[in-house]
Amino acid sequence: MIYQLHASTVQGRCDLAVNAKDGSVLVRVPAGKFEMGDGQDANCPKHRVRLAEYWIGVYSVTNRQYARFVVETKRRAPDVLSYGDPVWQNGRCPAAKLDHPVVNVSWDDAVAYGKWSGLSLPSEAQWEKAARGPKGLIYPWGSGWEESRCRNDKNKGTEQTASAWGYPAGASGTGTYQQGGNVYEWCADWYEEKYYAQSPTENPPGPQAGASRVYRGGCWWLVDASNFRGAFRLWDDPSLRRRGFRLVRAGS
Repeated sequence: MIYQLHASTVQGRCDLAVNAKDGSVLVRVPAGKFEMGDGQDANCPKHRVRLAEYWIGVYSVTNRQYARFVVETKRRAPDVLSYGDPVWQNGRCPAAKLDHPVVNVSWDDAVAYGKWSGLSLPSEAQWEKAARGPKGLIYPWGSGWEESRCRNDKNKGTEQTASAWGYPAGASGTGTYQQGGNVYEWCADWYEEKYYAQSPTENPPGPQAGASRVYRGGCWWLVDASNFRGAFRLWDDPSLRRRGFRLVRAGS
């Protein structure tokens, strides 16, 4: 499988790696502080956080990758979902969708894939730091909303999701694709509305327990620009089969 990396993402960089197990392309995020939260909602006040170095997926995990996982582990295929019509049918993904992000997976499914691949789901802080990039932008690509830079309801036409490496103009300063738009992505954390006010200032792991798990990113059917912000927080029942995901590994 050949990944098409956008020139602006790789120019002058030597901090990309490929995970041997599943082929995920990872980009290094250096250790350091960043301003988490943008203050635009009550549940995301601004606060300073320091994270250790980590590597994060340039792309969301695709249907092609997930198909290999299903075959090798006999894990359930994402052909039944909590509502709507699934992309997969009878245990198989249509060829035209193989390079699109996998969706219709539960939080537990995503965690199982991470263990199989030797990676893991990102913490909420890791996901946001990568999405907002070194400059701490509101959207992955900048400070203002530009609907042409990500998959959303205004430009999807008759389609839903897009290829995992589509919309290169919307790549973050970190080098990640589609952390705004295309599909929602699970994070590792339990959700707590007021967690930011009491979270550790270094490598916050999220609450110890809860009823819902965090997911991030915007989605192809949304129109409200606010939902595509890098700091926008969402949560859902982890058993529901409705999201996609990308992965991380600890720094070397």
